[in-house]
Amino acid sequence: MKVHLVDGTYELFRHFFAVPPHRDVRGREVGAARGVLGSMIALLEEGATHVGVATDHVIESFRNELYPGYKTGEGIEPALRSQFEPLEDALEAAGLTVFRMVEFEADDGLAAAARVAAADTRVEQVVICSPDKDLAQCVDGDRIVQLDRRKRTVYDAAGVREKFGVDPGSIPDYLALVGDNADGFPGLPGWGAKSAATVLGHYGSLESIPADPEEWAVKVRGAKKLSATFEAGREDALLFRTLARLSAEGPPVGEVDHWQWRGPAAGFAAVAAEWGAPRLAERTIRLASDRR
Repeated sequence: MKVHLVDGTYELFRHFFAVPPHRDVRGREVGAARGVLGSMIALLEEGATHVGVATDHVIESFRNELYPGYKTGEGIEPALRSQFEPLEDALEAAGLTVFRMVEFEADDGLAAAARVAAADTRVEQVVICSPDKDLAQCVDGDRIVQLDRRKRTVYDAAGVREKFGVDPGSIPDYLALVGDNADGFPGLPGWGAKSAATVLGHYGSLESIPADPEEWAVKVRGAKKLSATFEAGREDALLFRTLARLSAEGPPVGEVDHWQWRGPAAGFAAVAAEWGAPRLAERTIRLASDRR
């Protein structure tokens, strides 16, 4: 079997800016949530059998306590934020497993589920459906891969190396140097994608980088200045790496068998009708019938 793990929060943001708004019979905005729901049903129609969708039930996480500048829910458009919980409820009504993250983030839930799935010998491959660069750290050979569904591009370990210049395990170190605007930490001044990839592509981790740039085994433009910045900001870099490193041990996600799709719940047809999308229910019922 293959296991598909989906970043529900990313999907909601993506659909919010890609599909027209739509209000349900109660006047609630559900356009983006309806788009995500349709996309997940399409994933099932494409053959997915075991699916877990991770969501940020609460935007803030334990990382906000570690770094004041870390991302919060501030600035999220109300019409988008109001669709978080309705989406979770609708996905569960459709029969999908939802990992609602509170203390952790959706990416942590995906990392935890990927770890559980990869340890199951029945699983042929784990597919993480998200282009988020944070999740590249979860990739393992071609057993755990990352899929950008919009571009239909799959990244295995070699693909991650080609894209970022570092191996999957070095992604947190890479982000510590270059920063991650989406998550709210800046990285170190002067360190860009090319310099970080060159240095970490060789040394692998922050701790392995020699303090003396004369000892660097790779040539980097402005090495002395970069080294001085790194030594002066080492504690910041280590903190940023902690922020970037996903917590695969913490979030409770259950077992692979829990994620098998067995058809929609009895109330899903009512949800789909309320959202003005009765065909979504028809599609799940037909698909469940075909799989019996």
